[in-house]
Amino acid sequence: MTDPPTPGVAAERPPYLVAGVVALGALVLYVLTLAPTTQFWDASEYITAAHALGIPHPPANPLFVILAHAWGLLPLGVDYARRINLFAAVTSAAASGVWFLIGERWLRPIVAPTWRRRLVAAAGAVVGATAFTVWNQSVVNEKVYTLSVLTIALVLWLAMRWADQPESARRDHHLVLIAYLLALTATNHLMGVLVAPAVLVYVVLTDPRALLRPRFLVAAALVVAVGTSVNLFIPIRAHFDPYLNQGEATTWPALKAVLAREQFGKPSVFDNPMYPPGPDNPGHTLVLYGQQLLNYVQYFAWQFGRDWLPGTRASLAVLFAALGLLGARRHWRAERRAAFAMATLMLTLTVALVFYLNFRWGYSQPFGGPGLEHEVRERDYFFIASFAAWGVWVGMGIASVMEWIEEAIAARAPTAAPARRLAPAALVLLLALVPLAGNRLTAPRSGETLARDYAHDVLQSVDPYALLVTAGDNDTFPLWYAQEVDGVRKDVSVLVLSLANTGWYLRQLQRRAPPTFDTGTAPDLYRGHAWPRPAAPWMSRFYLGSPADTLPEYVPLAQPATGYLGPIAVKLDPGALGRPYLMRSDLAVLQIIKDELGKRPIYFSTSTGNYADQLGLSPYLVGEGLVRRLVPRPVAASESVRLLDGRGFVNVPRSVALVFGVYRGGATAARPRPRGWVDVPSQNSLLGYVFAYDTIAAALRDEDPPRAERAIALRDAILANTTYAPPPGRRAIDH
Repeated sequence: MTDPPTPGVAAERPPYLVAGVVALGALVLYVLTLAPTTQFWDASEYITAAHALGIPHPPANPLFVILAHAWGLLPLGVDYARRINLFAAVTSAAASGVWFLIGERWLRPIVAPTWRRRLVAAAGAVVGATAFTVWNQSVVNEKVYTLSVLTIALVLWLAMRWADQPESARRDHHLVLIAYLLALTATNHLMGVLVAPAVLVYVVLTDPRALLRPRFLVAAALVVAVGTSVNLFIPIRAHFDPYLNQGEATTWPALKAVLAREQFGKPSVFDNPMYPPGPDNPGHTLVLYGQQLLNYVQYFAWQFGRDWLPGTRASLAVLFAALGLLGARRHWRAERRAAFAMATLMLTLTVALVFYLNFRWGYSQPFGGPGLEHEVRERDYFFIASFAAWGVWVGMGIASVMEWIEEAIAARAPTAAPARRLAPAALVLLLALVPLAGNRLTAPRSGETLARDYAHDVLQSVDPYALLVTAGDNDTFPLWYAQEVDGVRKDVSVLVLSLANTGWYLRQLQRRAPPTFDTGTAPDLYRGHAWPRPAAPWMSRFYLGSPADTLPEYVPLAQPATGYLGPIAVKLDPGALGRPYLMRSDLAVLQIIKDELGKRPIYFSTSTGNYADQLGLSPYLVGEGLVRRLVPRPVAASESVRLLDGRGFVNVPRSVALVFGVYRGGATAARPRPRGWVDVPSQNSLLGYVFAYDTIAAALRDEDPPRAERAIALRDAILANTTYAPPPGRRAIDH
């Protein structure tokens, strides 16, 4: 049976102009606090993918790549990275406008005066737009989730518009468009599909027969096929081998692996993700699920005052949770069909999503156990849609509180003028500005250039045509961005250890020759020398002439063994490695050293930690700023190379020339930040500079005290931005 639209509610035309003003206001905020360039984590990868029309990590997000690439072609008068960051800001601001429309429509049976209803709906949209995670993700294209949030809001709005229309064949056009958007958003990220249960509830409670009409079923099947066809971009583009081609999905099995995210090996929702799968896995217990829910509560508490102390944050979380629940209660009383759909959406975006994602303990959760690992970073961005949508119910809660205040004043002063009753009640609207005030220091990214500067510094640390080994995402994605988008040191070949265990990545390295070194943009350090370009890719001699992906995935190493890599000998010790086997990435690095040492410079980024030492390479390593150079004979002390306690051999003149003459990131990292480095998991990049300056200070303590003191000051200023306390008596300095 059809549930008819609420009388007098659906007839009013939606306030699209006001929604545009709300969206514009959010956009102005985001533009003012926009990241000026790339940032750490996935921002660099996605900006690079948009620029190269490439394929980022699974599931490849083809819709985002296509839209962002088209957006990047617009003549906006800013550099490419800022343009793509602006794409995130625009999509998130547009979502704020749609959330306003949703809130305004649902407030109609609750708040009668039009102007007042729109103010309250705008207040709810402001809360959602300035929640920490929403704001922080809207000022940089660090993920593809702002586009998903926009499609979630649009689909919910279309479902509402469909339910408000009189029953007719034309009304079902909304459902066809919903089916298309759900299919389309799935090619961006499956987050966008999480609105489907709420839509299903809306439809079933309104007119369940609509889902069974043959015309709708045929049309829906067609548009779903069209929407999902965007995934064909992945194999088509992969065949062209763009600069970024993760997964190399040139075959159907490879495409399936990309879409299914097989590279990441997601655990079953019924397993404990901190233990290996199998019969001994303790399973996804209620205790673990409770801890995962507490992690969501932690992230929820961040949303309304991340700048402030934990006690204040907790109080604000309780306040805004209460306002949202009050709004949900009022929503249920006013329009149960819509309230049930909204409740379904919130449950899907929170408790159901927490169970499905099945994360390990949160990065900063106070749990621990022997051998049990936390997540490598905070995962609040997975719940961005719930924080944005919660603002709708918060707006309804604000309306309820305003009504209570007016009723209380009317009861105490029945003859009071309406304006006198309204003025105190209107003060409640100021609550919508609390997240804006409470996140103003930690959510913005304006002026933050460290990721770009770090990439420049690492790439400029190595000789032309060098082979540079890096660890994983956070120390590599900025290098990809710098090379592909900014054109910095494209001659450097980068090997990522976390990807070197895959066959497709090794194949790409084996067939890609380095571009010509550009002396015009190089530091003075590399000018005035002849740098012959290698005639072949750096792995062309790889593995006895066989394809690189024929390397075995594992080779047992039960006891110490000595390996001979051309002119050097390495002692491989399972104790030093921490495992009784060599992985494919280890074999690739060792084989490359054997084939290329003496032909091309080889370096390890300091972000790889002691990995090179674990491979037995310590006698052949020399520190040079943010990298360690591999040399073909055991290092001995000399006039320029010195052995420093706890730091190994260091090429002091080279390190000084890099740190004080080439690097840009040191001063950037040392810049005082009101709340320190907010993203604690990525502070290792800052610590690389700390180590470099500390090394310089130790080396120059006697021969150049002023420069040593300057290095110490920079070191301590950087430390002041991290969770590591600077030495006593030292403090951050202003640059």
